[in-house]
Amino acid sequence: MSAPAEAPVLAVHDVRKTFGETTALDGLSFEVRRHEVVGLIGENGAGKSTLLKMLIGLEQPDSGSIALRGEQIKMRGIAQAGAAGIGMVFQEQSLIPNLTVAENILFGAEGDAIVGGMYRWKTLRQRAQAQLDKIGSTIDVDAMAEDLTFAERQLVEIAKVLATEERTNAEPVVLLDEPTSVLDRDEAEVLFAQIERLRTRASVVFVSHRLDEVLQVSDRVYVLRNGSSVAECVPGEVDEAELRRLMIGRDLEGSHYSEERQLPVQDEVRLRVRDLSVKGVCESVDFDLHVGEILGIAGVQGSGREELCRGIFGASATRGSLEMDGRPIRTSSPRSAISSDIGFVPAERRREGMVGTMSVAENITLPHIADVCAGPVLQRSKERRLADDWIERLRIRTASAAAPLASLSGGNQQKAVLARWMVSDSLKLLILDHPTRGLDVGAKSEVYRLIRELTASGVSVLLMADSLEELIAMSHRVLVMKDGRVTDVVDAPVGAKPTPVTVLERMI
Repeated sequence: MSAPAEAPVLAVHDVRKTFGETTALDGLSFEVRRHEVVGLIGENGAGKSTLLKMLIGLEQPDSGSIALRGEQIKMRGIAQAGAAGIGMVFQEQSLIPNLTVAENILFGAEGDAIVGGMYRWKTLRQRAQAQLDKIGSTIDVDAMAEDLTFAERQLVEIAKVLATEERTNAEPVVLLDEPTSVLDRDEAEVLFAQIERLRTRASVVFVSHRLDEVLQVSDRVYVLRNGSSVAECVPGEVDEAELRRLMIGRDLEGSHYSEERQLPVQDEVRLRVRDLSVKGVCESVDFDLHVGEILGIAGVQGSGREELCRGIFGASATRGSLEMDGRPIRTSSPRSAISSDIGFVPAERRREGMVGTMSVAENITLPHIADVCAGPVLQRSKERRLADDWIERLRIRTASAAAPLASLSGGNQQKAVLARWMVSDSLKLLILDHPTRGLDVGAKSEVYRLIRELTASGVSVLLMADSLEELIAMSHRVLVMKDGRVTDVVDAPVGAKPTPVTVLERMI
Protein backbone atom coordinates (compact mmCIF):
# COMPACT_ATOMS: atom_id res chain seq x y z
CA MET A 1 0.00 0.00 0.00
CA SER A 2 1.50 3.33 -1.04
CA ALA A 3 2.00 6.14 1.45
CA PRO A 4 -0.64 8.89 1.40
CA ALA A 5 0.27 11.98 -0.57
CA GLU A 6 1.60 14.82 1.52
CA ALA A 7 -0.96 17.58 2.07
CA PRO A 8 -0.14 20.87 0.34
CA VAL A 9 1.26 23.65 2.49
CA LEU A 10 -1.49 25.95 1.25
CA ALA A 11 -4.78 24.92 -0.35
CA VAL A 12 -7.50 27.25 -1.60
CA HIS A 13 -10.78 25.60 -2.57
CA ASP A 14 -13.76 27.16 -4.38
CA VAL A 15 -13.21 30.61 -2.87
CA ARG A 16 -15.62 33.38 -3.83
CA LYS A 17 -15.44 37.11 -3.09
CA THR A 18 -17.53 40.05 -4.28
CA PHE A 19 -17.24 43.79 -3.70
CA GLY A 20 -20.68 45.25 -4.33
CA GLU A 21 -21.50 44.44 -7.95
CA THR A 22 -17.93 43.39 -8.74
CA THR A 23 -16.97 39.70 -8.56
CA ALA A 24 -13.30 39.50 -7.63
CA LEU A 25 -13.01 35.72 -7.07
CA ASP A 26 -15.41 33.22 -8.60
CA GLY A 27 -14.84 29.69 -7.34
CA LEU A 28 -11.03 29.92 -7.35
CA SER A 29 -8.98 26.87 -6.36
CA PHE A 30 -5.22 26.37 -6.25
CA GLU A 31 -2.54 24.82 -4.06
CA VAL A 32 1.08 25.28 -3.06
CA ARG A 33 3.28 22.35 -2.11
CA ARG A 34 6.29 22.25 0.19
CA HIS A 35 9.43 23.95 -1.11
CA GLU A 36 7.64 25.01 -4.28
CA VAL A 37 7.48 28.30 -6.17
CA VAL A 38 4.03 28.78 -7.69
CA GLY A 39 3.53 31.47 -10.30
CA LEU A 40 0.24 33.35 -10.40
CA ILE A 41 -0.62 35.35 -13.52
CA GLY A 42 -3.67 37.06 -14.97
CA GLU A 43 -4.98 40.32 -16.39
CA ASN A 44 -5.53 43.33 -14.16
CA GLY A 45 -8.66 42.62 -12.15
CA ALA A 46 -8.36 38.85 -12.58
CA GLY A 47 -8.30 38.44 -8.77
CA LYS A 48 -4.61 37.98 -7.98
CA SER A 49 -4.22 40.77 -5.42
CA THR A 50 -7.59 39.98 -3.81
CA LEU A 51 -6.50 36.38 -3.32
CA LEU A 52 -3.21 37.40 -1.73
CA LYS A 53 -4.93 39.90 0.59
CA MET A 54 -7.23 37.08 1.65
CA LEU A 55 -4.27 34.86 2.50
CA ILE A 56 -2.69 37.65 4.56
CA GLY A 57 -5.92 38.40 6.46
CA LEU A 58 -6.81 41.75 4.86
CA GLU A 59 -9.91 40.31 3.15
CA GLN A 60 -12.28 37.50 4.08
CA PRO A 61 -13.83 35.03 1.62
CA ASP A 62 -17.60 35.07 1.11
CA SER A 63 -17.49 31.29 0.70
CA GLY A 64 -15.02 28.47 0.11
CA SER A 65 -12.12 27.30 2.26
CA ILE A 66 -8.41 27.96 2.84
CA ALA A 67 -6.17 25.40 4.52
CA LEU A 68 -2.65 26.01 5.83
CA ARG A 69 -0.55 22.88 6.46
CA GLY A 70 -3.71 20.76 6.38
CA GLU A 71 -5.77 22.87 8.83
CA GLN A 72 -8.63 25.20 7.91
CA ILE A 73 -7.73 28.83 8.59
CA LYS A 74 -9.41 32.22 8.50
CA MET A 75 -6.81 34.93 8.98
CA ARG A 76 -7.98 38.06 10.79
CA GLY A 77 -5.04 40.32 10.06
CA ILE A 78 -1.40 40.63 9.06
CA ALA A 79 -0.13 39.99 12.60
CA GLN A 80 -2.00 36.67 12.81
CA ALA A 81 -0.80 35.69 9.34
CA GLY A 82 2.78 36.57 10.27
CA ALA A 83 2.58 34.46 13.43
CA ALA A 84 1.38 31.56 11.24
CA GLY A 85 4.34 32.06 8.92
CA ILE A 86 2.72 33.92 6.02
CA GLY A 87 4.48 37.08 4.82
CA MET A 88 3.82 39.30 1.82
CA VAL A 89 5.54 41.88 -0.36
CA PHE A 90 2.73 44.19 -1.46
CA GLN A 91 2.43 45.58 -4.98
CA GLU A 92 1.39 48.91 -3.43
CA GLN A 93 4.10 49.51 -0.88
CA SER A 94 3.21 49.29 2.81
CA LEU A 95 6.16 50.97 4.54
CA ILE A 96 5.45 53.65 7.15
CA PRO A 97 7.11 56.83 5.80
CA ASN A 98 8.13 58.42 9.12
CA LEU A 99 9.83 55.30 10.50
CA THR A 100 13.38 54.17 9.83
CA VAL A 101 14.27 51.26 7.60
CA ALA A 102 15.08 49.14 10.67
CA GLU A 103 11.75 49.96 12.34
CA ASN A 104 9.84 49.09 9.16
CA ILE A 105 11.62 45.77 8.61
CA LEU A 106 10.83 44.54 12.12
CA PHE A 107 7.54 46.38 12.66
CA GLY A 108 5.24 44.19 14.75
CA ALA A 109 7.94 41.54 15.19
CA GLU A 110 10.55 43.40 17.24
CA GLY A 111 10.89 40.64 19.86
CA ASP A 112 13.95 41.21 22.03
CA ALA A 113 14.59 44.52 20.28
CA ILE A 114 11.98 46.03 22.64
CA VAL A 115 12.40 45.89 26.41
CA GLY A 116 9.99 47.65 28.75
CA GLY A 117 8.35 49.41 25.83
CA MET A 118 11.65 50.93 24.68
CA TYR A 119 13.69 50.08 21.61
CA ARG A 120 17.06 48.42 22.04
CA TRP A 121 18.37 50.24 18.99
CA LYS A 122 21.57 48.26 18.60
CA THR A 123 19.66 44.98 18.53
CA LEU A 124 17.02 46.41 16.19
CA ARG A 125 19.64 47.66 13.74
CA GLN A 126 21.59 44.39 13.82
CA ARG A 127 18.51 42.28 13.13
CA ALA A 128 17.33 44.58 10.36
CA GLN A 129 20.78 44.65 8.79
CA ALA A 130 20.78 40.84 8.71
CA GLN A 131 17.68 40.95 6.49
CA LEU A 132 19.18 43.56 4.14
CA ASP A 133 22.37 41.49 3.93
CA LYS A 134 20.32 38.61 2.54
CA ILE A 135 19.57 40.60 -0.60
CA GLY A 136 22.92 42.37 -0.80
CA SER A 137 21.40 45.81 -0.12
CA THR A 138 23.50 48.75 1.07
CA ILE A 139 20.50 50.79 2.26
CA ASP A 140 21.17 52.50 5.61
CA VAL A 141 19.05 50.93 8.35
CA ASP A 142 18.75 54.37 9.99
CA ALA A 143 17.38 56.06 6.84
CA MET A 144 13.79 57.28 6.95
CA ALA A 145 11.51 55.35 4.60
CA GLU A 146 10.12 58.59 3.13
CA ASP A 147 13.62 59.56 1.96
CA LEU A 148 14.15 56.38 -0.09
CA THR A 149 13.54 56.03 -3.80
CA PHE A 150 10.67 53.84 -4.98
CA ALA A 151 13.09 51.04 -5.89
CA GLU A 152 14.86 51.27 -2.52
CA ARG A 153 11.54 51.03 -0.69
CA GLN A 154 10.73 47.91 -2.68
CA LEU A 155 13.99 46.32 -1.54
CA VAL A 156 13.09 47.15 2.08
CA GLU A 157 9.68 45.52 1.52
CA ILE A 158 11.46 42.38 0.37
CA ALA A 159 13.83 42.42 3.36
CA LYS A 160 10.81 42.85 5.63
CA VAL A 161 9.04 39.77 4.33
CA LEU A 162 12.23 37.71 4.41
CA ALA A 163 12.24 38.20 8.18
CA THR A 164 9.11 36.00 8.26
CA GLU A 165 11.26 32.88 8.03
CA GLU A 166 12.73 33.69 11.45
CA ARG A 167 9.41 34.38 13.19
CA THR A 168 7.85 30.92 13.06
CA ASN A 169 8.80 27.35 13.85
CA ALA A 170 6.85 26.16 10.82
CA GLU A 171 8.10 26.49 7.27
CA PRO A 172 6.82 29.88 6.05
CA VAL A 173 4.80 30.81 2.99
CA VAL A 174 6.08 33.95 1.24
CA LEU A 175 3.73 35.89 -1.05
CA LEU A 176 5.42 38.13 -3.62
CA ASP A 177 3.01 40.53 -5.40
CA GLU A 178 4.89 42.16 -8.31
CA PRO A 179 8.18 42.27 -6.35
CA THR A 180 10.31 43.18 -9.40
CA SER A 181 8.09 45.93 -10.83
CA VAL A 182 10.59 48.69 -9.94
CA LEU A 183 13.81 46.68 -9.84
CA ASP A 184 16.47 46.74 -12.52
CA ARG A 185 17.72 43.45 -13.95
CA ASP A 186 20.64 43.07 -11.52
CA GLU A 187 18.38 43.73 -8.51
CA ALA A 188 15.83 41.28 -9.88
CA GLU A 189 18.49 38.58 -10.26
CA VAL A 190 19.43 39.09 -6.58
CA LEU A 191 15.79 38.53 -5.69
CA PHE A 192 15.61 35.38 -7.83
CA ALA A 193 18.66 34.01 -6.04
CA GLN A 194 16.94 34.78 -2.73
CA ILE A 195 13.83 32.91 -3.89
CA GLU A 196 15.99 29.86 -4.65
CA ARG A 197 17.49 30.13 -1.15
CA LEU A 198 14.05 30.57 0.43
CA ARG A 199 12.56 27.51 -1.22
CA THR A 200 14.90 25.24 0.75
CA ARG A 201 12.77 25.99 3.85
CA ALA A 202 9.74 27.84 2.55
CA SER A 203 7.06 27.89 -0.13
CA VAL A 204 6.63 30.89 -2.41
CA VAL A 205 3.76 32.39 -4.41
CA PHE A 206 5.17 34.65 -7.14
CA VAL A 207 2.90 37.16 -8.92
CA SER A 208 4.26 39.11 -11.88
CA HIS A 209 3.19 40.53 -15.22
CA ARG A 210 6.68 39.78 -16.52
CA LEU A 211 6.00 36.35 -17.94
CA ASP A 212 9.67 35.57 -18.62
CA GLU A 213 10.33 35.94 -14.90
CA VAL A 214 7.37 33.72 -13.98
CA LEU A 215 8.67 30.99 -16.29
CA GLN A 216 12.19 31.42 -14.91
CA VAL A 217 11.42 31.01 -11.20
CA SER A 218 8.23 28.90 -10.99
CA ASP A 219 7.65 25.17 -10.70
CA ARG A 220 4.00 25.54 -11.72
CA VAL A 221 1.95 28.46 -12.99
CA TYR A 222 -1.76 29.12 -12.40
CA VAL A 223 -3.51 31.36 -14.92
CA LEU A 224 -6.38 33.44 -13.53
CA ARG A 225 -9.15 34.98 -15.61
CA ASN A 226 -12.29 36.69 -14.29
CA GLY A 227 -11.67 35.46 -10.76
CA SER A 228 -11.17 31.78 -11.63
CA SER A 229 -8.22 29.53 -12.40
CA VAL A 230 -8.45 28.65 -16.10
CA ALA A 231 -5.18 26.75 -16.50
CA GLU A 232 -2.32 25.13 -14.57
CA CYS A 233 0.93 25.07 -16.56
CA VAL A 234 4.43 23.72 -16.15
CA PRO A 235 7.33 25.91 -17.38
CA GLY A 236 9.14 24.13 -20.17
CA GLU A 237 5.82 22.92 -21.58
CA VAL A 238 4.47 26.43 -22.37
CA ASP A 239 5.98 29.67 -23.64
CA GLU A 240 5.14 33.32 -23.08
CA ALA A 241 2.82 33.47 -26.10
CA GLU A 242 0.71 30.60 -24.77
CA LEU A 243 0.52 32.18 -21.31
CA ARG A 244 -0.64 35.46 -22.87
CA ARG A 245 -3.35 33.64 -24.83
CA LEU A 246 -4.56 31.86 -21.71
CA MET A 247 -4.58 35.11 -19.72
CA ILE A 248 -6.64 37.19 -22.11
CA GLY A 249 -8.56 34.42 -23.90
CA ARG A 250 -7.31 35.38 -27.35
CA ASP A 251 -4.14 35.83 -29.36
CA LEU A 252 -2.52 39.27 -29.37
CA GLU A 253 -2.04 40.54 -32.89
CA GLY A 254 1.53 41.42 -33.81
CA SER A 255 4.02 43.00 -31.45
CA HIS A 256 2.85 44.21 -28.04
CA TYR A 257 4.69 47.42 -28.81
CA SER A 258 2.96 47.92 -32.19
CA GLU A 259 6.29 48.89 -33.73
CA GLU A 260 4.75 48.62 -37.18
CA ARG A 261 2.40 51.50 -36.23
CA GLN A 262 5.23 53.92 -35.50
CA LEU A 263 4.71 57.01 -37.66
CA PRO A 264 7.43 59.41 -38.86
CA VAL A 265 7.87 62.50 -36.70
CA GLN A 266 7.12 65.97 -38.01
CA ASP A 267 9.86 68.52 -38.66
CA GLU A 268 8.28 71.07 -36.33
CA VAL A 269 9.85 71.25 -32.86
CA ARG A 270 7.26 70.93 -30.09
CA LEU A 271 9.55 71.33 -27.04
CA ARG A 272 12.97 72.95 -27.01
CA VAL A 273 15.00 72.43 -23.82
CA ARG A 274 18.15 74.48 -23.27
CA ASP A 275 20.61 74.47 -20.36
CA LEU A 276 17.99 72.95 -18.06
CA SER A 277 19.24 72.01 -14.59
CA VAL A 278 17.73 70.61 -11.41
CA LYS A 279 19.98 71.53 -8.49
CA GLY A 280 22.23 68.69 -7.42
CA VAL A 281 20.65 66.22 -9.84
CA CYS A 282 21.12 67.16 -13.50
CA GLU A 283 23.06 69.89 -15.29
CA SER A 284 22.84 71.74 -18.61
CA VAL A 285 20.45 69.41 -20.43
CA ASP A 286 19.70 70.30 -24.07
CA PHE A 287 17.35 68.50 -26.46
CA ASP A 288 14.57 69.06 -28.99
CA LEU A 289 11.33 67.07 -29.07
CA HIS A 290 9.38 67.14 -32.33
CA VAL A 291 5.65 67.10 -32.95
CA GLY A 292 4.34 63.53 -32.81
CA GLU A 293 7.65 62.15 -31.52
CA ILE A 294 8.18 59.66 -28.72
CA LEU A 295 11.53 60.45 -27.11
CA GLY A 296 12.64 57.71 -24.75
CA ILE A 297 14.87 58.67 -21.83
CA ALA A 298 17.24 55.93 -20.65
CA GLY A 299 19.45 55.92 -17.59
CA VAL A 300 20.25 53.96 -14.48
CA GLN A 301 18.95 54.96 -11.05
CA GLY A 302 20.52 58.31 -10.14
CA SER A 303 21.10 59.35 -13.76
CA GLY A 304 18.74 62.31 -13.32
CA ARG A 305 16.12 61.26 -15.86
CA GLU A 306 13.19 61.20 -13.41
CA GLU A 307 14.12 64.55 -11.91
CA LEU A 308 14.53 66.08 -15.38
CA CYS A 309 10.98 65.09 -16.32
CA ARG A 310 9.59 66.27 -12.99
CA GLY A 311 11.35 69.58 -13.55
CA ILE A 312 9.77 70.02 -16.98
CA PHE A 313 6.36 69.41 -15.36
CA GLY A 314 7.06 71.94 -12.61
CA ALA A 315 7.28 69.41 -9.77
CA SER A 316 10.95 70.30 -9.12
CA ALA A 317 12.68 73.69 -9.21
CA THR A 318 14.72 74.25 -12.37
CA ARG A 319 16.83 76.82 -14.14
CA GLY A 320 17.29 77.08 -17.88
CA SER A 321 14.78 77.66 -20.65
CA LEU A 322 11.82 75.86 -22.21
CA GLU A 323 10.01 76.69 -25.44
CA MET A 324 6.71 75.17 -26.51
CA ASP A 325 5.92 75.55 -30.22
CA GLY A 326 8.49 78.33 -30.49
CA ARG A 327 7.18 80.34 -27.52
CA PRO A 328 8.97 80.56 -24.14
CA ILE A 329 7.12 78.90 -21.26
CA ARG A 330 7.84 78.68 -17.57
CA THR A 331 6.65 75.63 -15.65
CA SER A 332 7.11 76.85 -12.10
CA SER A 333 4.44 74.45 -10.82
CA PRO A 334 2.33 71.54 -12.09
CA ARG A 335 -0.59 73.97 -12.45
CA SER A 336 1.44 76.15 -14.82
CA ALA A 337 2.58 73.07 -16.76
CA ILE A 338 -1.02 71.90 -17.21
CA SER A 339 -1.97 75.39 -18.42
CA SER A 340 0.80 74.98 -21.02
CA ASP A 341 -0.91 71.75 -22.20
CA ILE A 342 1.58 69.39 -20.54
CA GLY A 343 0.44 66.18 -18.84
CA PHE A 344 2.37 63.90 -16.49
CA VAL A 345 1.82 60.29 -15.39
CA PRO A 346 4.06 59.66 -12.34
CA ALA A 347 5.60 56.32 -11.46
CA GLU A 348 4.05 56.39 -7.97
CA ARG A 349 0.39 56.65 -8.86
CA ARG A 350 -0.95 56.12 -5.32
CA ARG A 351 1.17 58.91 -3.83
CA GLU A 352 1.14 61.41 -6.68
CA GLY A 353 -1.17 60.32 -9.47
CA MET A 354 -4.58 59.71 -7.95
CA VAL A 355 -7.04 60.55 -5.19
CA GLY A 356 -8.18 57.13 -4.02
CA THR A 357 -11.31 58.31 -2.18
CA MET A 358 -12.64 60.11 -5.26
CA SER A 359 -14.54 58.24 -7.94
CA VAL A 360 -13.06 56.92 -11.16
CA ALA A 361 -14.95 59.63 -13.06
CA GLU A 362 -13.72 62.40 -10.77
CA ASN A 363 -10.12 61.25 -11.10
CA ILE A 364 -10.31 61.12 -14.89
CA THR A 365 -11.77 64.63 -15.21
CA LEU A 366 -9.83 66.25 -12.35
CA PRO A 367 -7.38 68.38 -14.41
CA HIS A 368 -10.12 69.29 -16.90
CA ILE A 369 -12.97 70.17 -14.57
CA ALA A 370 -13.96 73.17 -16.70
CA ASP A 371 -14.80 70.82 -19.57
CA VAL A 372 -17.59 69.17 -17.57
CA CYS A 373 -19.02 72.33 -16.04
CA ALA A 374 -21.67 74.78 -17.17
CA GLY A 375 -20.35 77.97 -15.65
CA PRO A 376 -19.65 77.21 -11.99
CA VAL A 377 -21.94 74.13 -11.94
CA LEU A 378 -20.51 70.64 -12.38
CA GLN A 379 -22.52 68.54 -14.82
CA ARG A 380 -22.38 65.04 -13.38
CA SER A 381 -24.02 63.45 -16.41
CA LYS A 382 -21.39 64.94 -18.73
CA GLU A 383 -18.64 63.84 -16.35
CA ARG A 384 -19.99 60.28 -16.31
CA ARG A 385 -20.37 60.12 -20.10
CA LEU A 386 -16.77 61.26 -20.59
CA ALA A 387 -15.49 58.80 -17.98
CA ASP A 388 -17.59 55.91 -19.35
CA ASP A 389 -16.10 56.46 -22.81
CA TRP A 390 -12.55 56.11 -21.49
CA ILE A 391 -13.45 53.24 -19.19
CA GLU A 392 -14.58 51.36 -22.28
CA ARG A 393 -11.63 52.42 -24.47
CA LEU A 394 -9.03 51.43 -21.89
CA ARG A 395 -10.98 48.37 -20.66
CA ILE A 396 -10.89 49.65 -17.08
CA ARG A 397 -12.45 47.01 -14.84
CA THR A 398 -14.81 48.78 -12.44
CA ALA A 399 -18.38 48.34 -11.28
CA SER A 400 -19.12 51.88 -12.47
CA ALA A 401 -17.58 55.29 -13.04
CA ALA A 402 -18.87 56.21 -9.57
CA ALA A 403 -16.75 53.59 -7.78
CA PRO A 404 -13.86 54.93 -5.64
CA LEU A 405 -10.61 54.66 -7.59
CA ALA A 406 -8.96 52.99 -4.58
CA SER A 407 -11.36 50.03 -4.98
CA LEU A 408 -9.87 49.09 -8.36
CA SER A 409 -6.88 46.82 -8.90
CA GLY A 410 -3.50 48.50 -9.27
CA GLY A 411 -3.37 48.11 -13.03
CA ASN A 412 -6.86 49.52 -13.50
CA GLN A 413 -5.93 52.49 -11.32
CA GLN A 414 -3.00 53.11 -13.65
CA LYS A 415 -5.24 53.06 -16.70
CA ALA A 416 -7.55 55.64 -15.08
CA VAL A 417 -4.54 57.88 -14.39
CA LEU A 418 -3.57 57.58 -18.07
CA ALA A 419 -7.10 58.41 -19.16
CA ARG A 420 -6.93 61.66 -17.19
CA TRP A 421 -4.57 63.14 -19.79
CA MET A 422 -5.90 61.37 -22.85
CA VAL A 423 -9.31 63.07 -22.52
CA SER A 424 -7.82 66.49 -23.31
CA ASP A 425 -8.08 67.76 -26.89
CA SER A 426 -5.49 70.48 -26.16
CA LEU A 427 -2.74 68.16 -24.87
CA LYS A 428 0.60 68.90 -26.57
CA LEU A 429 3.17 67.07 -24.42
CA LEU A 430 2.67 63.95 -22.29
CA ILE A 431 5.39 62.87 -19.87
CA LEU A 432 5.12 59.17 -19.04
CA ASP A 433 7.09 57.78 -16.10
CA HIS A 434 6.77 53.98 -16.38
CA PRO A 435 3.17 54.10 -17.71
CA THR A 436 2.77 50.32 -18.03
CA ARG A 437 4.04 49.47 -14.55
CA GLY A 438 1.65 46.93 -13.04
CA LEU A 439 -0.24 46.33 -16.30
CA ASP A 440 -0.78 42.90 -17.83
CA VAL A 441 0.17 42.16 -21.43
CA GLY A 442 -3.31 42.82 -22.79
CA ALA A 443 -3.57 46.18 -21.03
CA LYS A 444 -0.04 47.08 -22.13
CA SER A 445 -1.01 46.44 -25.73
CA GLU A 446 -3.97 48.81 -25.33
CA VAL A 447 -1.80 51.51 -23.77
CA TYR A 448 0.82 51.23 -26.53
CA ARG A 449 -1.92 51.56 -29.13
CA LEU A 450 -3.35 54.65 -27.45
CA ILE A 451 0.09 56.27 -27.18
CA ARG A 452 0.54 55.69 -30.92
CA GLU A 453 -2.86 57.29 -31.52
CA LEU A 454 -1.86 60.31 -29.44
CA THR A 455 1.33 60.83 -31.43
CA ALA A 456 -0.57 60.43 -34.70
CA SER A 457 -2.74 63.36 -33.58
CA GLY A 458 0.37 65.47 -32.95
CA VAL A 459 0.97 64.90 -29.22
CA SER A 460 4.65 64.58 -28.28
CA VAL A 461 5.76 62.13 -25.61
CA LEU A 462 8.67 61.90 -23.17
CA LEU A 463 8.85 58.25 -22.11
CA MET A 464 10.57 56.41 -19.28
CA ALA A 465 9.77 52.70 -19.47
CA ASP A 466 9.98 49.53 -17.38
CA SER A 467 12.55 47.93 -19.68
CA LEU A 468 14.98 48.92 -22.40
CA GLU A 469 13.11 46.64 -24.81
CA GLU A 470 9.91 48.59 -24.23
CA LEU A 471 11.68 51.96 -24.39
CA ILE A 472 13.44 51.19 -27.67
CA ALA A 473 10.41 49.63 -29.36
CA MET A 474 8.13 52.57 -28.50
CA SER A 475 10.57 55.43 -29.19
CA HIS A 476 11.68 57.30 -32.31
CA ARG A 477 14.89 58.27 -30.51
CA VAL A 478 16.44 57.41 -27.15
CA LEU A 479 18.11 60.12 -25.09
CA VAL A 480 20.71 58.56 -22.77
CA MET A 481 21.54 60.16 -19.41
CA LYS A 482 24.39 59.46 -17.02
CA ASP A 483 25.36 61.35 -13.86
CA GLY A 484 22.87 64.11 -14.58
CA ARG A 485 23.96 64.81 -18.14
CA VAL A 486 22.92 63.74 -21.61
CA THR A 487 25.64 61.45 -22.96
CA ASP A 488 24.08 60.41 -26.28
CA VAL A 489 20.97 60.41 -28.46
CA VAL A 490 20.31 57.14 -30.32
CA ASP A 491 17.96 56.93 -33.31
CA ALA A 492 15.38 54.13 -33.18
CA PRO A 493 13.63 54.04 -36.57
CA VAL A 494 11.28 51.24 -37.60
CA GLY A 495 13.25 48.28 -38.93
CA ALA A 496 16.55 49.52 -37.52
CA LYS A 497 16.04 49.58 -33.78
CA PRO A 498 19.19 49.61 -31.63
CA THR A 499 19.70 46.65 -29.33
CA PRO A 500 19.31 47.03 -25.57
CA VAL A 501 23.04 46.34 -25.28
CA THR A 502 23.80 49.31 -27.54
CA VAL A 503 21.82 51.63 -25.27
CA LEU A 504 23.07 50.02 -22.06
CA GLU A 505 26.69 50.60 -23.07
CA ARG A 506 25.97 54.33 -23.19
CA MET A 507 24.23 54.31 -19.81
CA ILE A 508 27.05 52.89 -17.71
